[in-house]
Amino acid sequence: MSLKRSHAAGVRTTSGSDSGSKLGRQELYDELKRLALSGQVFAPVDISLAIGANESVVSRSLLGLAAEGYLEKVDTDQYRATPFAEIPQAEFLKALARASKTDSTRQRDLSEIGRLKQNNDVMRNKLLGAIAERDHYLAALKQHGIDPGPVPAPPAAAAPAPTAAVPPNPSGSSGT
Repeated sequence: MSLKRSHAAGVRTTSGSDSGSKLGRQELYDELKRLALSGQVFAPVDISLAIGANESVVSRSLLGLAAEGYLEKVDTDQYRATPFAEIPQAEFLKALARASKTDSTRQRDLSEIGRLKQNNDVMRNKLLGAIAERDHYLAALKQHGIDPGPVPAPPAAAAPAPTAAVPPNPSGSSGT
């Protein structure tokens, strides 16, 4: 057992029956508020140990809340609750209800959308870097009095291949 789990196990408070199978909405809200104020990155296991709920239930809820935009997904099973700091409890309960209804296909789609957005940001930054580099070199050419010439035209679409001419008759006659 890791130090983190053994330490957190000592502070766990449960309310009677098997609280590991249910998710205490108030406890989750309070813990997320605490984490939002501290700004630290956390995992579902941290929340489950703190509130005494099943880790898989907490993980599913956190994933749904991240998909709704109430949490920031930092890495695989790593979250930051910074956007959560100003969320009223009534709005949290509505978001949690929506998040718990999110099926696995939608979660996978939302995860894929997040990955594509991140890829889009990376490609946009590369494009902006290339444009800045081009502008730098154009300015250097103009500063030295060198005309960079016309802007190259984008490559034309592939034109249809010309049809081959009919080869001449080897016998020399016209065939009629």
